[in-house]
Amino acid sequence: MGKRGGFPGGMGGFGGMNIGNLMKEAKKMQADMEKSQEELAQKEFDATAGGGAISVKVSGEKTIKEIKIQKDVVDPDDVEMLEDLILTCVNEALRKVDEAQAKQLGKFNIPGLM
Repeated sequence: MGKRGGFPGGMGGFGGMNIGNLMKEAKKMQADMEKSQEELAQKEFDATAGGGAISVKVSGEKTIKEIKIQKDVVDPDDVEMLEDLILTCVNEALRKVDEAQAKQLGKFNIPGLM
């Protein structure tokens, strides 16, 4: 008679992997990812601009924690320069967070995550 239906390779069809083991691994990976995200959220990232005239501290959750501006960089006749320095500094700090996230969570190698 004809061949029986089902998955190739016998029960499961996951290369012999038990569905229970697969679920257990998925839960472990999820817990590891959550732990990595929590660790990252606790870190702080610093950036400076204008030779240290502006400094910014950002959390791993991308929350600005601190902005410091040296008094000698504040020029009422050149507010645009100060704005540019602040933007540059904040964007650099946020870039560092993104880089750390990619490094920390990239080890999980899940398509579409990063």
